[in-house]
Amino acid sequence: MADCCELLGIRIPEVLLPKSGVDMTKWSVVACDQYTSQPGYWKSVEDYVGAEPSTLRLVFPEVYLESDGRSERIASIAKTMAGYLADGTLAAQKPGVIYIDRKTSRADSRKGILLAVDLEKYDYGKGSQSLIRATEGTIIERLPPRIKVREKAILELPHIMLLIDDADKTVIEPIAAKAGELEKLYDFDLMMGGGHIKGYRVDDAGLISGMLGALERLARPETFKAKYGADDKKGVLLFAVGDGNHSLATAKACWENLKRSLPASGIAGHPARYALAEVVNVHDEGLTFEPIHRVVFNVNVQHILSSISDTFPGSYFRYPESGDCLESLARAARANPKTHVISFIASGKPGVAVIKNTDFNLEAGTLQYFLDRYASANPGVRIDYIHGEEVVASLGAKEGNIGFYLPPMDKRDLFKTVVHEGVLPRKTFSMGEAEEKRFYLECRKIAAY
Repeated sequence: MADCCELLGIRIPEVLLPKSGVDMTKWSVVACDQYTSQPGYWKSVEDYVGAEPSTLRLVFPEVYLESDGRSERIASIAKTMAGYLADGTLAAQKPGVIYIDRKTSRADSRKGILLAVDLEKYDYGKGSQSLIRATEGTIIERLPPRIKVREKAILELPHIMLLIDDADKTVIEPIAAKAGELEKLYDFDLMMGGGHIKGYRVDDAGLISGMLGALERLARPETFKAKYGADDKKGVLLFAVGDGNHSLATAKACWENLKRSLPASGIAGHPARYALAEVVNVHDEGLTFEPIHRVVFNVNVQHILSSISDTFPGSYFRYPESGDCLESLARAARANPKTHVISFIASGKPGVAVIKNTDFNLEAGTLQYFLDRYASANPGVRIDYIHGEEVVASLGAKEGNIGFYLPPMDKRDLFKTVVHEGVLPRKTFSMGEAEEKRFYLECRKIAAY
């Protein structure tokens, strides 16, 4: 089993869970990179949690990254981690996989398994052919504040979700079918409309062996080549990062830094070499791909629209009076692969940008290329990445803002696209809306205390 795990880049984890009596709904909070333009959400979480034990005290919500007191917050996180271990708030569990069944507002069940993945098998660099691979571009500038948190941490909490392309449902689903026979570890409602979550301990040798065997079959080079029409230069992609790429990249950066100070004998089994992640089948009916929209702050709307025309000659804009106009424009765009139609809202008024002469396959690539250039040339402009059309409409209605709506991509195309074209433009898709993201719950020790 150990050899198979090493080959697959995984480890059966030893997790920590809250002791009996902890209010699990208050304990578990959504991923820190959500609601970054909605401080009211995080204030509501603060008010709801109060003084109770919570993962809110163990993470750094990114809405506060630009606020004062960053160093103090990081120090408080490290202190709270040690305190939760010392006072028994967190209890060690015996080694095992955790099967997770998540209900959201949009799906009755989304199935996953919690594993530790080997950071030596992960590379977020451009052109990576690693077993564990990013699906979108990694923004290196976003890593330093995350590194400051993790390098002082003795615990990790995952909001990372990895995807497998298992159309025959051989890895996770056989475990799900046995859920009624497994020990239940938790079963509770998630806060703030997050739905419901159940977790089951999987330590049965037969179930684990079956899971490993199914993963091994997916990872066979001959299976990989046949499935994707890949040549010998393409490395096997087993785990594609669906959510939390920058968190996994942070773990990788911290591990590479730590590894330099370790003796050779201390590298193989070091806990920081691994990162907890939930693995989900891209074919799971409860997994949805949603677009990630853009809102640009502190802009002159006419200037940004005219700048699109300067970047992509021949582009133009309309303010349609009905959805029929938008649909006719979209049909025309689909007939011309070098044309994209992107809806926007500015000062509460909806519009359509018809962008000509683009070399990008996806609308997200076209828009991101332009926005990166525009923000670089216009200091003071800020871009945020938004889940949910309602939030875009609300923010785009405010003076000095413009919101761009992007279309979804077909989740079944993800692996083949990454294999053949490399990483997608960053923030191309989201696995569900903000409230469907992974909530912090399980912990794992990555350092002594």
